[in-house]
Amino acid sequence: MSLRAVWLHLRVPFSFFLMPVFWFALSQSAHPDAGRTWAVFLIIHLLLYPASHAYNSYYDKDTESIGLLATPPPVDRTLLWVAWGLDAVALLHGLWVGWPFVAYLLVYGFISKAYSHDRMRLKKYPVLSWLIVGLCQGGLTFLATYQAINQVPISHLLNTNLMLAASLCSLNILAIYPITQVYQHAEDSRRGDLTMSRWLGIRGTFGCTGLIFTLATAGFYVFYRGQAPFYGLQICLLPATLFFVIWYSHVHRDARLANYTSAMRMTLLAGIGLNLFFIVQWLFK
Repeated sequence: MSLRAVWLHLRVPFSFFLMPVFWFALSQSAHPDAGRTWAVFLIIHLLLYPASHAYNSYYDKDTESIGLLATPPPVDRTLLWVAWGLDAVALLHGLWVGWPFVAYLLVYGFISKAYSHDRMRLKKYPVLSWLIVGLCQGGLTFLATYQAINQVPISHLLNTNLMLAASLCSLNILAIYPITQVYQHAEDSRRGDLTMSRWLGIRGTFGCTGLIFTLATAGFYVFYRGQAPFYGLQICLLPATLFFVIWYSHVHRDARLANYTSAMRMTLLAGIGLNLFFIVQWLFK
């Protein structure tokens, strides 16, 4: 594989869509350790997530569009070694952050490999894989980030407010994740993967996303006690919400419009809105 092909399969820019979890944790931190904060940011978004993407790409061997790759280049074992190498570097740097963070990296790494590996292939089980991805990329990452940058005891994470925030992170991932699969039904079918979106069908995917997003919205209302930040969040997410409604109205008439381009636009708008909101929350705090 060429260096360019390896770089493309790392899909580093895709970390932007998962970044709101980090900013949310930071926005809830009164006195975060600056060094550990940026170490955690870099380890998660430049090492852990790209390693997971590379490992997934090696075992999927996609020939059609995947997240941020309209035409994935062919893969070989070079990509697998790169994935393991990034994981090792992440763990070495994680030792400086703390043992609980290392434990998180190990758990996340194992689950992401079980998701893709031929022998385990959690991706074949729609509800299980959907829940695991939501919990791992959402709530678990929020709690691990908060603990690492604040260096609090594990028991502190059982705080009601933190658990609610972690649950909201999981709901956001559970809402958007099926949409990122909605254009891959044909390729998933060829591999024998029954993803959540393929199991639900195209219309069911939109219905699931709408329902979970509504639950998340209600949860944020409770979290922010119906005060100004809640309405600021709705303003930031308004472009994504409008796009989702208009896109679904088109897909309802023509299922072929549930395509890669629209899914990426939807994901980008949601990512921009959430990142913007939580960064502003952090800056004001």
